[in-house]
Amino acid sequence: MGAWLDSITSWLSANPSWLDAAIFIVAFIECLAIAGIVVPGTVVLFAIAALAGSGILPLSEALLLGFFGGILGDLVSYFLGRRFHQRIRQLPGLRNHPEWIGSAETYFQRYGIASLLVGRFIGPLRPMLPMVAGMCDMPFVRFAGVSLIAAAGWSVAYILPGWATGAAIRLPLPENFWPQAAVVGGGLAILLGISVQSSLRQKSYATKVIALTCFVLLASVFLGWPYLADFDQGIMTVVQASRSAPAENFVVMVTGLGDFRTQFCAAALLTILLVATRQWRHAIFVVGTALGAALINQSMKYTFARARPEVLAEPLATYSMPSGHASASFALFMALAVLAGRGQPVRLRLTWLLLGGIPALAIAMSRVYLGVHWPTDVTAGMLLAFFTCAASLAFVQNKKPLEALPIKVWWLVLPAMVALFGGFGLHSFPHGLIRYQY
Repeated sequence: MGAWLDSITSWLSANPSWLDAAIFIVAFIECLAIAGIVVPGTVVLFAIAALAGSGILPLSEALLLGFFGGILGDLVSYFLGRRFHQRIRQLPGLRNHPEWIGSAETYFQRYGIASLLVGRFIGPLRPMLPMVAGMCDMPFVRFAGVSLIAAAGWSVAYILPGWATGAAIRLPLPENFWPQAAVVGGGLAILLGISVQSSLRQKSYATKVIALTCFVLLASVFLGWPYLADFDQGIMTVVQASRSAPAENFVVMVTGLGDFRTQFCAAALLTILLVATRQWRHAIFVVGTALGAALINQSMKYTFARARPEVLAEPLATYSMPSGHASASFALFMALAVLAGRGQPVRLRLTWLLLGGIPALAIAMSRVYLGVHWPTDVTAGMLLAFFTCAASLAFVQNKKPLEALPIKVWWLVLPAMVALFGGFGLHSFPHGLIRYQY
């Protein structure tokens, strides 16, 4: 495997003009039925993305190639299932390994549309679910809409880490960048490990432990940010090196989705819908998460009074830490992810949290991209949202677990949230407006 991967990357290094085709083809194969299970596309995609980040391809182009390759893989898989239905089980790969399609069928029958979103990030299910959707005659328009959303998140999650690694190796970074990055990464890895293990073991105190861990890490960032200057400067160097004119308007639109007005309206709309449908405990959880993040954010800004980066020609006069965009967006999307995971198996709940983190992370990183926040600002905002979300959930579940929302409520919530964010996004995109002050 190692020698084979080395030969591919060596050939692409000598023939960089083929790198864009390689990203597209590997992304296509990774999402193609049967082939995506057999071929170790994730490892290859990371290696090729790292090569792209070494200065050969801009980030926006690499993400788009991964996105379109993934979409094509989904479409081919879907139409294979739609064309052959149950006869597809006779294909050589599936005839010898019926469990490949069996597990995907079970997952799709149980979770429906949600399986296409969540299963996108579960290796063995990713290439099989679109084919199963076709076998089950899922309407194409519905499948295509879900696939577009899932492929966008998948492209970011699978290509961005590799591209950033390649860019970090290429660029001249501060001397202590890697040790400081290891400290930050280690802290987040501890949080992830505690969250996953306590959740999988289904301990009654899991949410409280997660809240406490978030609080400790948040306090560490607040007290330790002066000692992470090389980490901040290094990440800022990598991100600023990826800036391009075509991506500018899109990033402005993304960051607009995290400003105060948008996030306030989204949280208020979600709360109103929950109250109107008499989901009282769920509404208390959402209000506690969003309001707690907003209040603590503002108090911390004035307590630490950290200056903004000097990337802009006229740096903002408002304080920088923690990022309001990061705390508000993570609070909202984590609350939605928690609500989506109620009543489902632990692994699926964790996957919903991963999905919720993708749009929030995009909003947070847009602040670094535009040069209005340091990386530790958005890290602090993220940890603040995690803390308020876990603390609010622990409060609501003090006596009994928070039950799953009825399906009829989701049919109100999802279209309303999509319409709200779509409206704000379309409004901010053509004007190129950005509210930096939050």
